[in-house]
Amino acid sequence: MRHNSLMTTAPISAAAAPSPLLSRKERHKKGQALRQLVSRSSHAEWSPARNRSDPLALLTQQNTHRITSLIPVRYERMRASPFAFLRGAAIVMAADLAGTPTSGLTVQACGDCHLANFGSYASPEGIPVFDINDFDETFRAPFEWDIKRLGTSFVLAGLETGLSSHRAHALAEIMAQTYSTEMRRLSQLSPLQVWLNRIDLKNAIAHFEDAKTRRATETLLKTRLDSIKTGFGLIADDRNAPSLHEKPPLVMRLPDQDDATRQAFARYVATQPPERLALLKHYALRDVIFKVVGVGSVGTFCAIGLFTTADNEPLLLQIKESQESVLAPYAGPAVHIHNQGERVVTGQRIMQAVSDSFLGWTHSIGDDGELSEDDAHLPENESRRQFYVRRVKDTRLAAIGADFAQEGLKDYAKLCARALARAHARSGDPVTISAYLGKGASFSAAIAAFSVAYAAQTKKDWKNFVAVTTSKPASSAKASS
Repeated sequence: MRHNSLMTTAPISAAAAPSPLLSRKERHKKGQALRQLVSRSSHAEWSPARNRSDPLALLTQQNTHRITSLIPVRYERMRASPFAFLRGAAIVMAADLAGTPTSGLTVQACGDCHLANFGSYASPEGIPVFDINDFDETFRAPFEWDIKRLGTSFVLAGLETGLSSHRAHALAEIMAQTYSTEMRRLSQLSPLQVWLNRIDLKNAIAHFEDAKTRRATETLLKTRLDSIKTGFGLIADDRNAPSLHEKPPLVMRLPDQDDATRQAFARYVATQPPERLALLKHYALRDVIFKVVGVGSVGTFCAIGLFTTADNEPLLLQIKESQESVLAPYAGPAVHIHNQGERVVTGQRIMQAVSDSFLGWTHSIGDDGELSEDDAHLPENESRRQFYVRRVKDTRLAAIGADFAQEGLKDYAKLCARALARAHARSGDPVTISAYLGKGASFSAAIAAFSVAYAAQTKKDWKNFVAVTTSKPASSAKASS
C-alpha cells in the first residue's frame, strides 16, 4: 500500500531531474554567465501579446470544473477590486507570464504568489511561524514568476490603500531587493541549514521598522494565539454530541455531498502510514460540513471533518479539491502526477519550513482511472475529484499578515520576500540564483517596472470583467471581443 502521508522522492517536474554535484564556485559562475543570456533588466518587459488569451475566456474555461452554483460567489468576490480580481485570476497571469523572458532557473513555485497567500500558523511546538500558506497552484517553474506576481499584488494593494503610484512602485522594488538580499544570505548556508531555516513571527515583528505597526501586531498575535484552543468557533458547545456550526452562506451542510465526503476522509485515513494511524485510531469522524474558501478557490469542493475521541476531544481536518495547476500548461513537461492532491502536498512539504503533519491526499476515483466499487454510485462530477487533506488552519492567525499590512505594507513586503526566498532556496539552487541576481538593484528595478505595468493591465482586465459579468449571469458570461 502506498502511504500518501510520505513525501514522494520523485520530482514534480522533469526540470527537477538530478544533476551532477557542482561546487559553489561552479554554480556561482553559472549564475553570472546566465546574465548574458537573459539580462536582469529584461524582466521589466510587459506588453500583452497580439494573440493574448481573453481573460474572461480563461476564467469561463476554468468554471467548467467547478461547482456551478458557486460561480456567482466567485465572480462577486473578484469584482470587488483589481487586487481581488488578481487573486481570482491566477490562470490569466500564468498564461501571460509564459510569454515573458525567463531565467531558466526553476524552483518549486507557489504558482499563486500574492500577499494574501502568506500568513502565520503555529508549529507543532506552538511557535508562530510565517510562511506561504497556499499551494493549490504549486508547480516547478521559473523562480521569477512568483516574484512578479507578488510584486504586482503589492502595487495593487498599495494603490488601494491610498499610496501614491511612486510609493506603490517602491513596495515592489523593496520586496524584490529583499528577496535578493535574503537569497544571498541563504546561498552561504549548507543545504541542511537552508532546509531547517524558518521565520519566527515574533522575532520578525520585533524588527519591524514602523513602531506603531510593531506594537499593534504584537498585540494582535497574542490575542489570536489564544483562539487556537477554542476550535476556531467551528465546534458547537455540546459535550454530549459535538457537531460543527453552520455559518451560511460560507459554512453550511450539503446533505447530497455528505456520503462522498465521508468516503473521501475514510480513504485518507486508510492510506496513512503506521505512525499516523497510531494517532488516528483514537479518533472517529463525527460530522462534516461544506466550506466556501478563498477567492481563486471558490467553486472547488472543500469540506471540514470533525473527528473526536470517545471523550469528545476534537480534531478538525479539512478536505479540499485539487485540480491541475495553472502553471502546468506553461512550465514544461511534468512527470506523471498520481493525484493532484499529491502535487499540492508534495509542493507544500518542499516549500514550507514547518509543514502540517496531517498532510495527505485522497480521491473519489480508482488509482487506475476506473471507478472503484465504492465510487460507482457517485454523480459524474463527484467521481472525478481529487483532494488534499490538512488540519484546519486558524484563519484569524493566518490573516495577521493581511491585517497589519494595511498600515505596514513596507514591513510586510520585506517579510513576504524573505519567506519566498527561503521557500525557493529549498528546491532551487540559492547559489546560482543569487549569482544571477547579483546585488539585486538591476533585478529589483525590473520587477518593480513589470509590477506597475502588469498592475495596470490587471486594472484594465478587471474593468472589462466587471462590465461583462454584471450584465450577464456568471454561468453564461462569455469572453468579450
